[in-house]
Amino acid sequence: MDMNFSPEDIAFREDVRAFLAEKLPDRLKDGARRTPGVFVEPDIGMEWHRILNERGWVAPHWPKEDGGTGWTPTQKFIFEKECALAGAPAISILGLRLVGPVICEFGTPEQKARFLPRLLSGEDYWCQGYSEPGSGSDLASLKTAARLDGDEYIINGSKIWTTHAHHANWIFALVRTDTTVKKQAGITFLLIPMDQEGVEVTPIHSMSGDHEVNQVFFSDARTSVENRIGEEGAGWAIAKFLLENERGGSCYAPRLLKSIDKLAELAETQPSGVNGAIAHDARFRDKLARVRLDAEALEFTELRILAELAKGRRPGPQTSLVKLLGSNIGQQIDALRLELLGPDALQLPLERPLYGNEAPEPVGSELAQTAMGKYLNNRAATIFGGSDEVQKNIIAKTVLGL
Repeated sequence: MDMNFSPEDIAFREDVRAFLAEKLPDRLKDGARRTPGVFVEPDIGMEWHRILNERGWVAPHWPKEDGGTGWTPTQKFIFEKECALAGAPAISILGLRLVGPVICEFGTPEQKARFLPRLLSGEDYWCQGYSEPGSGSDLASLKTAARLDGDEYIINGSKIWTTHAHHANWIFALVRTDTTVKKQAGITFLLIPMDQEGVEVTPIHSMSGDHEVNQVFFSDARTSVENRIGEEGAGWAIAKFLLENERGGSCYAPRLLKSIDKLAELAETQPSGVNGAIAHDARFRDKLARVRLDAEALEFTELRILAELAKGRRPGPQTSLVKLLGSNIGQQIDALRLELLGPDALQLPLERPLYGNEAPEPVGSELAQTAMGKYLNNRAATIFGGSDEVQKNIIAKTVLGL
């Protein structure tokens, strides 16, 4: 397998670097750096979204005919890597990366014309209605029900861990439309407006004090039958397509490696309390070297998947391996950051945001101010998007044949 970039890819990389140097404002980098949550707030994310849309680069995972970039898998990887290295905000994937490709693949021409332009412009902000109380890893057991009443569906039930539902004006949701068939066959994919009677959003505050997720209650909420993607009962197949898009062609490693570089840099000046800087502590150096090797191995795995995508093949079960490794390496980095910063990392300010003129003063450094929040928030990384146990089962079944 040839892992060298072509001259065309290198030229593209230089174009991306020039764009980032010119168009990525320092205030957005500062906001992203000082955000302890998984997603940046919309004031940061949507500004970067609009900058990318102006250049035509906001939807690299869409087909070109639907408003995508027409990039190769290699170019997508280069773009994500350069954005990570430049410190660009990781904008919300819920609309652009998840429901957008679903509408491109399964939507009618009328649905594409209605929803895709507003996704690109940022006029619509989306959240995802998948998990329910008691139906997380076993998603097929979901109970939120929708029944057809004329030309509308009436929805009752609830969704939980709904990221940014308090900002969203639309939710894409899996609902049960048939209880008489196999549970996977009775699920339908609906687009539901949030701004209506019958939709209530209740905040869930994380241990860090951040408000990213929510519980959403549907009480006779309504959506038009025109907002159903695919046929009734096709929701499970559409959901699998969406999850493959969420995990496939990923770019975990560059952000992880950048975080490791930052830890190594900080270790050169952070006192060990014994003799000089922590960088001279053999045990800490060993831990840092091990996590770096893991991250570099992950990058090679991502490049192997990239090579498969470049040949027109689907990412397959390798994406579960990337999700599994990426989440766990991220948590190791969080723990090393706490060890490195010592008592300064114990601060946990509840004010938000931690950037801008109203931000509280950090104790020690801005890195220390966000360290505990990042650690606590990222404990969920081995659960959301498919828990470690789910990923291991997928790997055992599809790769190892167990």
